[in-house]
Amino acid sequence: MQPRKFIDTFNHAIAGLIHSIKTQRNMKIHLFVTMMVLGFSLLFNVSRVELALVIVAISFVIFAELINTAVEVIIDMTAPEYSYQARIAKNISAAAVLVAAGNAAFTGYLIFFYKLEKLSLELIFVLRHQPIHLTFINIVFLFVFVIVLKSMVKSGTPLKGGIISGHTAIAFSSVIIIAFLTRNFLAATLALLLAVLIAQSRLESGTHSLKEVILGALVGTAVSILIFAFFR
Repeated sequence: MQPRKFIDTFNHAIAGLIHSIKTQRNMKIHLFVTMMVLGFSLLFNVSRVELALVIVAISFVIFAELINTAVEVIIDMTAPEYSYQARIAKNISAAAVLVAAGNAAFTGYLIFFYKLEKLSLELIFVLRHQPIHLTFINIVFLFVFVIVLKSMVKSGTPLKGGIISGHTAIAFSSVIIIAFLTRNFLAATLALLLAVLIAQSRLESGTHSLKEVILGALVGTAVSILIFAFFR
């Protein structure tokens, strides 16, 4: 598969996700709950297995909602008039979302219920011993933020161009993460050098302007500093 077609495949997929977010109220609710759950995972001593189960449950809900949206679009396109069969098909696809949401709620209950009883201010600092969770949340939050910002401004594609350079944002975010985790000047300097080279490559390729690259660097740096400075 050619690189261009490979990137276009991701762009089309993300465009479908953004369309669902813009047009489906339930998808907005799912994403809001997702951010809350991921935030809770920062406050509790969540193990790798528990975090994996949470991510699987979240992905299952979003997957079901995307399928439900696709079914509704197809039915509205092929059967504009009221049809009992079309109604049944929509109800079944909605039931799939309900089952997925129920599974996610039950999984969240099993993982977080007893941890709520042990909530204390000390739990906020548990991430200093589990930097993997914090790094994962940081990258995911930054990725989602960049895509949402691009979709709001309606410029470029989710993975190319637009008001902000996502590559630069993640690159400079990685610099801050490495600096916080290693506290090693040499490692942070080398990471910064790589981040600058990534930013320069976005300029040389003509994908982004200097303003968009600088904005990406500022956003990536600011998000990581806020997250790591607060929780560490």
